[in-house]
Amino acid sequence: MYKPKPIDTKDIKLPEELLALTEKIAENVHDVWAQGRISDGWTYGEIKDPGKKTTPLLIPYDELPDSEKAYDRNTALETLKLIVKLGYSIKKSE
Repeated sequence: MYKPKPIDTKDIKLPEELLALTEKIAENVHDVWAQGRISDGWTYGEIKDPGKKTTPLLIPYDELPDSEKAYDRNTALETLKLIVKLGYSIKKSE
């Protein structure tokens, strides 16, 4: 049985500028996901129907329900924290 073992990043405190980056990454995560779905023939639909390839989530990020935004934000936040935990640094070029 599969048992996920994500790297523990609870000890990582991101600087404010990286926390601000989280939202932009979350929006991009959604856009990449949506682009992939559209490329696979999915369209907007009121209900998710894998057979018809419809989903109500094919909308702009800012129109998503908070629960969906939270999922994308968590993905972005944990990715940034993992990068730092592994010893990498992220610096915005001047």
